[in-house]
Amino acid sequence: MKCPYCGYLESKVVDSRPADEGASIRRRRECLSCRKRFTTYETMESLPLMVIKKDGSRQSFDRGKVMGGLIRACEKRPVSYPTLEGMVLEIEQSLQNQTDREVSSSQIGELVLERLKKLDEVAYVRFASVYREFKDISSFMAELDELMGDK
Repeated sequence: MKCPYCGYLESKVVDSRPADEGASIRRRRECLSCRKRFTTYETMESLPLMVIKKDGSRQSFDRGKVMGGLIRACEKRPVSYPTLEGMVLEIEQSLQNQTDREVSSSQIGELVLERLKKLDEVAYVRFASVYREFKDISSFMAELDELMGDK
């Protein structure tokens, strides 16, 4: 690590501790030449995740859109905001852990549905009705029958 004071390339780590709730590591360093101390932060580099929309267009992943869909689905339901934040984080981490940097919007929708099904059935049906774009009442009833059959 290059010293910001004298430019010397060698330093030693005096102290290390987690920062930003574990998202990075704060290191206190001492230059081996001028003996001045400085702080560095080490963070994990994440590659952008691209979402392939139904129309074939691509855009970067936006966790706010996932959160917005969850909030609408869980409106007036006994689901706390921290629970929804945790769900979005879990979905985002699941997508980041994949080797492919492109993901379809339908794959994201299925991840949301999978988690909503376990969390709140009414929210699941609300999200599914928008996400799956039911064409008529029979396709909607088929989804409800499947939900009831899983019980």
